[in-house]
Amino acid sequence: MFIITLCIFSVGCNHQHNTDMLKFSTWGSQSEIKILKPLLSEFEKKYNAKIELIHIPQNYFQKLHLLFASKQAPDVIFLNNYYLPIYAKAGLLTTLSEFLTPKEKLNYFSNAIDALSVNGNNYAIPRDISNLVIYYNKDLFDKKHLPYPQMNWTYDEFLNTAKELTDEKTFGIGFEEEPLFWEPILWSYGGKLFNSNGELNLNNKESKDALKYYIELRTINKVAPSRLQSANRTMAQMFLDQKIAMQISGRWLVPKYRSEANFDWDIINLPQGKYGSIAGSDASGWAISQSSQNKKLALELIKFLSSRYAINKMTECGLITPARKDVAYSKIYLNSQKPKNANIFLKINDNAMVNEIPENYYKKINELNKILEPYFIGKEKITPSTRFEL
Repeated sequence: MFIITLCIFSVGCNHQHNTDMLKFSTWGSQSEIKILKPLLSEFEKKYNAKIELIHIPQNYFQKLHLLFASKQAPDVIFLNNYYLPIYAKAGLLTTLSEFLTPKEKLNYFSNAIDALSVNGNNYAIPRDISNLVIYYNKDLFDKKHLPYPQMNWTYDEFLNTAKELTDEKTFGIGFEEEPLFWEPILWSYGGKLFNSNGELNLNNKESKDALKYYIELRTINKVAPSRLQSANRTMAQMFLDQKIAMQISGRWLVPKYRSEANFDWDIINLPQGKYGSIAGSDASGWAISQSSQNKKLALELIKFLSSRYAINKMTECGLITPARKDVAYSKIYLNSQKPKNANIFLKINDNAMVNEIPENYYKKINELNKILEPYFIGKEKITPSTRFEL
């Protein structure tokens, strides 16, 4: 199946690379692709070039690995800060430090640049920052006569609010099992998922207290749905169905909620723990394959896609929080559309934590998910003597 897929994605399995053509891979929804295609067409006309768009909406990195392994890597690759280090350390990406001069870097949030760098070398031009917030259903708050959350709220207040919002029809908060969604709670408690040596760091008191708090939203406090109660629905769908009143997620849901939510909603930052309210400093951007035969044209493409003009186009629909500061602080981003508190995404970026991405990150995460399985379903409880080992 993968062999067939590779032949479809490639320029033609037996054809040689055409220097007037670039292969460009990305994930994303159809609405995102509708924004991207006209931009690629503009570039093609300007440079008399042909861009082959390799759209991989699911299992993106699994298929990207196969493209690299078969020596059919795209020229330009859309990457995030979790996977970029893997390719950069393997020597599969071209450094962009020469283009991203100190002056050019001033156009971007510094943590977006840092998130897409390895050992001081820049390997991608940032498109967006992806900090987590809490979406909340204002209509359900109004129905319960509850005040809307404020930026200085605490995790105790968050739990009490979730309890007030939970009834026979609705849960107070959604629940995601992937560390992406609960790692910020560790930071707020003073813990970490991995230490600077890449070792699991869940066995100190701070990390265990934070993970215990999160898991017990579902297992003890019953303010979040179990797997059975969610019935294979995504948390986004449950939010739209008003089956959860609050949801931890990122900017990528804004276009969907703008078009589909039939209720009033907004966002607020994650609550404060002992060390404050801390979100992750995730970023995505465009990189160039080291094997590209037309790096000059590839660089022109990512310069075009990262221009203020192109980023404006991607920002207008609400899809991204732009990594370009001149767009992030413009009316294009801070407009009158929902969420009303869009500036929250920018405020929390000031104190965002750059994630530790150890070697074999996803292998370790897969192993961790198996270890945490009995805790997430309520068969095991975290105690002071609990030990988590990979």
